[in-house]
Amino acid sequence: MQTYTISKLVRLLLSLGLLLAFGGSVLAQSTLTQGTVKDAKTGEPLIGARVQIKGTDKGTVTGVDGSFNLPVENGQTLIISSLGYTLKEIKAEGQALNVTLQEDTKALEEVVVVGYGTQSQKAVSSAVTSVNPQELKGIPAPSPDQLLQGKASGVQIAAASGTPGGGIFVRIRGNTSINASNEPLYVVDGVFINNLSLSGLSLGGQTTNPLADLNPADIESIEILKDANATAIYGARGANGVVLITTKRGKTNAGTRINFQTYFGVAKAPKIYETVNAQQEAELINETHLNDGGSLSTLPFRPRSEGGLGLPEEQTTYSRIPDVFQTATTQSYDLSASGGGESNRFFLGGGYFKQEGIVKPAEFERFSGRFNYDHLVNKRLTIGTSTSISYSKRNQSRNDDSAQGVINSALYVPTYLPVFNEDGSYARHSIFDNHLALIENLNIQGESSRLISNLYGEYEILDGLTLKSNWSIDYNAYADKVYNNTQISVGLPAGNASRSESKLVTLINEQLLTYNKRLGNDHFLNVILGNTVQQTKYNFLSLTGRNFPSDNFQEIASSSLQTASTNSSQNGLISFFSRAGYTFKDRYSIDGSVRADASSRFGTSNRWGVFPSLGASWIISEEAFAQDLPFDLIKLRANIGVTGNQNGINDFASLGLWRAGRNYEGLPGISHQQLANPDLKWETTRQWNIGLDLGLLQNRLKVEANYYNKYTKDLLLEVPVASKTGFSSVFENLGEISNKGVELNISTTNIEREDLTWTTSLNIARNVNKIEKLPIPINQHSRDWVRMEEGGSVYDFWVYKQLYVDPQTGDAVYDDVDQNGSITVADRQIVANAAPDFFGGLNNTVRYKNFDLGALIYGEYGNEILNLNRYFMEHGGTRNGSISYLPGQLNRWQQTGDMTDMPRLTKKGNNYTLPSSRFIEDGSFLRLRSVTLGYTVPSAALSKYKISSLRVYVSGTNLWTLTNYSGLDPEVNVAGNNQNVRGIDHAVVPQPRSFQAGLNVSF
Repeated sequence: MQTYTISKLVRLLLSLGLLLAFGGSVLAQSTLTQGTVKDAKTGEPLIGARVQIKGTDKGTVTGVDGSFNLPVENGQTLIISSLGYTLKEIKAEGQALNVTLQEDTKALEEVVVVGYGTQSQKAVSSAVTSVNPQELKGIPAPSPDQLLQGKASGVQIAAASGTPGGGIFVRIRGNTSINASNEPLYVVDGVFINNLSLSGLSLGGQTTNPLADLNPADIESIEILKDANATAIYGARGANGVVLITTKRGKTNAGTRINFQTYFGVAKAPKIYETVNAQQEAELINETHLNDGGSLSTLPFRPRSEGGLGLPEEQTTYSRIPDVFQTATTQSYDLSASGGGESNRFFLGGGYFKQEGIVKPAEFERFSGRFNYDHLVNKRLTIGTSTSISYSKRNQSRNDDSAQGVINSALYVPTYLPVFNEDGSYARHSIFDNHLALIENLNIQGESSRLISNLYGEYEILDGLTLKSNWSIDYNAYADKVYNNTQISVGLPAGNASRSESKLVTLINEQLLTYNKRLGNDHFLNVILGNTVQQTKYNFLSLTGRNFPSDNFQEIASSSLQTASTNSSQNGLISFFSRAGYTFKDRYSIDGSVRADASSRFGTSNRWGVFPSLGASWIISEEAFAQDLPFDLIKLRANIGVTGNQNGINDFASLGLWRAGRNYEGLPGISHQQLANPDLKWETTRQWNIGLDLGLLQNRLKVEANYYNKYTKDLLLEVPVASKTGFSSVFENLGEISNKGVELNISTTNIEREDLTWTTSLNIARNVNKIEKLPIPINQHSRDWVRMEEGGSVYDFWVYKQLYVDPQTGDAVYDDVDQNGSITVADRQIVANAAPDFFGGLNNTVRYKNFDLGALIYGEYGNEILNLNRYFMEHGGTRNGSISYLPGQLNRWQQTGDMTDMPRLTKKGNNYTLPSSRFIEDGSFLRLRSVTLGYTVPSAALSKYKISSLRVYVSGTNLWTLTNYSGLDPEVNVAGNNQNVRGIDHAVVPQPRSFQAGLNVSF
């Protein structure tokens, strides 16, 4: 009995259909031509591509694997086309056709995603940067924000430390606030999501990153809105820029496509901390003793027979730092199915990601799922959803500016002290835990559960007029679980535990009325009207327990002393907004928006804030007088607008509050907690932007330049008040900040051939921040290293300026600012700033036949770093032998005539006690952020395995760094949640150097 494959059956049905339609003449003159259509760059099949016989209406579309079958006469010409690609004509000569289509750059650039919709590229008057997720493959980052580093001008991104799942620093065009938030707004498929850490733990300078709940593999596109005309439509949320994230969806009439992608990697620290050895440490301690007037007979390190610790040369070096660092692994797996029929499309995906930290015992693990679905109920009504769920786990440790940190426990303990006691137990010295005891006994767990979902219905009332209603939720629950056992200091004497749970739930309902209409050939009108109702609720529960019967019992119910506390808060926001745009002859465009927000955080008289914007663009290159110019594109853009800010203050900042729980002798009591300010109002940021877009050499060279000016007034500050009022501070609108900057983007197509392409993109930016008005200086961080004052900038370092070390005495000489002959606090001055003068990225992509190579370089110039490791470990003896020394201490002054910036060793005077400019270093760096080499297997080799595409790749991150900074990593910050502190290095986990291998396969 004869059997038929599906392909044979399809051929038979096609033949029968054609026979019935054309009476057999077609079969007599035609042959069944087969073929595949794929993307020329990625090698992936193009689903739904149109294959048509030229000069006829006969044709077909490609299936899920990019294949097609069509009866064609020999010599006839086929036209192959697909949306977003340049069409190709090819003659049928009886053989199978393997067709590749090139991306149509012009078509791809016709539409840009903006707030609440899309806009024609020609009509855009705003500064909007699109990031292609294809360029982000191979970078082992748990969150999408970290992947954006170096991809967009004016957007500064840095990981605070190399801790997996840790906080990420993101600034779009500088800091606009001091107390309110400087973080951008993140919108995922129309849902405003939380990006503030919910962890209740203090882990030194480390924080958790809620955006790590998102799976980067689900992302289809990312747009960054930077100027006011782009962000004012978001009103009170838009002052710090907006990041629009669109996730993957299926395609209609495309069948089902299965995609699996995975990678595995290993990572190490590029370099680790170094200290002096035991012999050097003993010599330094002895020298300090003598410099401070001690005698030889009382040297700390002298023969044990004389009561000393033994001679320096007799000391044994105990190296702890290598025990803390490890070779860490990363693994990622993502499986998805996508496709659709005539009236629906879907995307269903699941992912698993696990990343170990290069410093023990840190680890991050995430399980995620996504379901996107759209259904065309009828010709006018569409309903759908975008839903993601995730569960994340963190194994954490204290580091980054923590005396109880794993790194500090290995770094600070003097190297002549043993790791174990004589009985084999952990040796503990001074205030520091034994590093091995911490690694083996820390039990600090964080768990995050996240649901981000949007349900929508869209109805086309008339041609060009649609009404859309969205219902969204961002449910974010974070739980901390800690047990400190008796092997570490915080667990003494009998163990203690804590549990906390934070829940942040944001509910949003939006209505959006959109009208798009082309009037004749020359006029195009776009209008949107909308409103938003938002409610956010926050709940916090904390439990603690002390005194456990043994370390085998770790639940709080097992403890003898238990306490609990709860906290809750909520806020609401009501908004109305509109945007209108008009384009004439696809050359002259004008658009504007206005949004009115009412927030429950402000008093009734100032509850509403109104945020307008206006922009215009002119494509000069389409004018008759510009036809002889050597430009393919000359476009001038300009806009101005106002945005607001209320994030970062508490939900009842304008109200007078009472606090319960002030109990006395068993009786309940209340007391004042917050002073009222009914006049409190919005922070507002005015920004204007001028931009120029150029295209040359058939648009193979493109230039985009922007100049912006931002000015923020009515800063929301917590201002001190007289203690006699019974309060310490009150929220007021005081202070003003400005940001001015330039941005430059250059992209080139260096080579574009059939089998070889090479493209380059460069972006560079400069931002100048200035505190225009501030009623009183604000000091930050321990010892007031950072100071904000009128006329200065955010991130200014305020220290005593060391001029030199006197070669005669060996003492440090400081700048006596007031010339009174003594060094006092009046002599402290601003000497440096942690913000870079310039920052940017250079990206190259080369594709040769089936190979692809990508490389990204990122750099910052002009930023300064406060190296607190040096401050604490080049201490000249002031730490009384309880803290080791960095090797730099060996360069100290020792005898008359020595030329060095390291003073003589002494516990006396100001050589090592003052916050000094000596510890501030140039933090400029240039880093090879990532390199990826991939190979796409030819389709002919895959067809018999029913595989539509297969790509394998290897990649590396942080492979090379050029810097003069003496620490481990110039890309550091220990500020934790303090947004006004940058560039401080203190026992920070460095960015890992990693290598990955992965594959992406589709069926």
